[in-house]
Amino acid sequence: MTKNPKTRHKILIADDSEMNRAILADMLGDEYDITEVENGAEAVTILQQRGSEYSLLLLDLVMPVLDGFGVLKAMNQARWIDDIPVIMISAESGASNVEQAYKLGVTDFISRPFDAMIVHKRVINTIMLHAKQQKLVGLVLEQIYEKEQQSSMMIEILSHIVEFRNGESGLHVMHIRVLTELFLEYLTQNTDQYSFSRAEISLISTASALHDIGKIAIPSEVLNKPGKLTDEEFKIMKTHSAVGASMLEDLPVHKDEPLVKTAYEICRWHHERYDGRGYPDGLKGEEIPMSAQIVALADVYDALTSERAYKKAFSHETAIEMILGGQCGTFNPLLMDCLREMADQLPEMLKEHNQTKADRHQIQDIEAEIMQHDELSPSARAMHLVEHERMKYNFFAAMSEEIQFEYKVSPSMVTLSSWGAEKIGLPEIVMDPHHDERVRAMTSDEDRKKLAEAIKGTTPEEPVTRYDCKLNMNGTYRWVRFICRTTWSEDDPPQYLGAIGKAIDIQEERNQIKTLERLAAYDEVTGLLNRTYAQKRIEDYMVIHSKQHYALAIIDVNAFNIANEKRGHIFGDRILAYVAGRLKQAIREEDIVARAGGDEFLLFMESREDSERTIQRISETLTGEFEDFSVSVNIGIALTRTVGKNYNALLQGADRALYTAKQMGEGTCCFFQESLQENPSELSPIKGTSKEQENCQA
Repeated sequence: MTKNPKTRHKILIADDSEMNRAILADMLGDEYDITEVENGAEAVTILQQRGSEYSLLLLDLVMPVLDGFGVLKAMNQARWIDDIPVIMISAESGASNVEQAYKLGVTDFISRPFDAMIVHKRVINTIMLHAKQQKLVGLVLEQIYEKEQQSSMMIEILSHIVEFRNGESGLHVMHIRVLTELFLEYLTQNTDQYSFSRAEISLISTASALHDIGKIAIPSEVLNKPGKLTDEEFKIMKTHSAVGASMLEDLPVHKDEPLVKTAYEICRWHHERYDGRGYPDGLKGEEIPMSAQIVALADVYDALTSERAYKKAFSHETAIEMILGGQCGTFNPLLMDCLREMADQLPEMLKEHNQTKADRHQIQDIEAEIMQHDELSPSARAMHLVEHERMKYNFFAAMSEEIQFEYKVSPSMVTLSSWGAEKIGLPEIVMDPHHDERVRAMTSDEDRKKLAEAIKGTTPEEPVTRYDCKLNMNGTYRWVRFICRTTWSEDDPPQYLGAIGKAIDIQEERNQIKTLERLAAYDEVTGLLNRTYAQKRIEDYMVIHSKQHYALAIIDVNAFNIANEKRGHIFGDRILAYVAGRLKQAIREEDIVARAGGDEFLLFMESREDSERTIQRISETLTGEFEDFSVSVNIGIALTRTVGKNYNALLQGADRALYTAKQMGEGTCCFFQESLQENPSELSPIKGTSKEQENCQA
């Protein structure tokens, strides 16, 4: 899961407070791509679907549906915690919570209210450290993988030489490896007696490729005899297991390596049988290494289902019946249970593994078979592809509602998209457009001349040009923008061949942009500005009126989650619309009000001597009953006199003040002051009068 260093890192923020997410996004959004979710369940879904895209998870502890600990447990179960570092950000900073979070694998823990610099530094350090670790791991794994691939390749080459001499299909070795791997995985997952690690499974399945290496010493007349072997011939054939083991045992080097030792066990004992009637040593029961037992079962199954010089292939069902019926010797009862359970899926599982390793000759055979069909001759297939591309081109052109065209110099012609031709009243193909009266009537001589000059001014290095003019569309003149890309030959020097392009209705495009901008600027539930556009408007306002001082308030509706849970989201939306309406009635015309997200609102206004009374009046206006629901708010306010004329500083100050206000109880309003950063619990609850609020002023 190593991230591409050339792309921006992605951060997933999981927090049920939209304001908290907004503050974190504002802190980090310039450097990272941010994804926000409001509960742990959504975070797990994102990680499950595309967790490899993310470099960091910023995780809140207390969330609805699934809390932070639940997310960490899910990440541990799925092993995502190994690939995605987690920083937990929470106000719940008790020792037990911190200890449990670290036990579950978090990289760091930051208490809230948080400091921008601390968050920023820890995020950078965590991402960079993890990236370096991943890069190092990747390099090591790459080297290990390359060496394993080379080793496996050499083993397969050697075993294929043996199979070739034996007149058997090269797929036999592959089948044995795949079957061995499948049986080992089944035993590990479904029994208590055996538990093979991923490394052990890889080792045994790789070594299985050498199971018949001793056949290289068997005379070809015995090895490839089409009929039944005589007793003497069978005696010679049976020596291949001991011969193969001796070859490995006599290696001048590497004979003590785990792979060679495992291959020795498999070579020597894969013809032993559980009841002691096998060869060469007559081992029985658990005296036979499990590696040899499993390869023996895989070897028998593939031998039965494959064609040999001495027999035809049996069906899968017949092979299973023969093995389970004891016609091929006695096997470990545990392996018989394994085969019985896997029997129905075994052919498909083998097919899936083999499809990923289809060799070149199989692909060539398929290609030859396709080419035998007349209906799929090269010309027919080419025409089919051209028609398919044309269909796609016309569909996308119609969906985009653009006049798309292609111009060719030789022969001189213009090809229009179906939608474009209908829009401007021309056929889809116009021959010799320079002299066609219908084309000439669409624009003035001057515009045609300038468009031609713009096209002639392009080069192969800079082939794109634009030109605005009026175009006659079925009798109505509209301002359009031509965007053209010229095409050139590969000659030296390149020759101009023509152009592709489109003509966009400028006025219609501007109207669409305005509509989209308006839709994007306002919250659909409350009709207020959304947080993004509110920020832009506030920042612009402070620049224009730079000599004044301002206040930014965050208003939080109390018990909103309870209303949502008990009476549904539709009722919750009606509460938000009600609060928004009351808020608009309580503010001045020049004030800026927005929905910050969730149950929180932003209010930006000029800071005057009566700001405290104004805030108190707004709090009282928003307090009351709505359809039997008791509405009350907490308000956190920051002043430019205290934090400076910076939007992010105002937002963070108001958030800290709101955090303190919520700790003090419903209906509390609190102004940000420096002591909030040190110990907010020292402040007294502020409710009611302006006099009381002096305790909480900056």
